[in-house]
Amino acid sequence: MKTYEFLYVLESSLTDEVKEGFQKKFEDVVTSKGGNVVSVDKWGVKKLAYPINYKTDGEYVLFTFEADGTVVKELDRITGLSTEVLRRMITVKA
Repeated sequence: MKTYEFLYVLESSLTDEVKEGFQKKFEDVVTSKGGNVVSVDKWGVKKLAYPINYKTDGEYVLFTFEADGTVVKELDRITGLSTEVLRRMITVKA
C-alpha cells in the first residue's frame, strides 16, 4: 500500500454537518477497501486564487491515507460527481 495525500476544496457556504459528512464519506471509502486513514488536517476557509463557479473562497482539507490504486480511482470518481467539491487533487506522498 502507498501513502496518498488528498487535498480537496469544499464550498465555504456549506454547514458544518455537511462538511463532516463529506469527510466521513471519504473515510468510509478508504476503510471499506482495506485502507487506513493517517490524518485529516482542516486548513479552514481561504480565498481562492480565481473564482470557481462564482465562488471566491473555499474550505481546504488535507486528507492523508494509505491504500491501493482502486481507492484513488473511487475517491476521484465520487468527488467528481459532487458539485459541492470545487477542486480536488490526489498525489502519492514521497
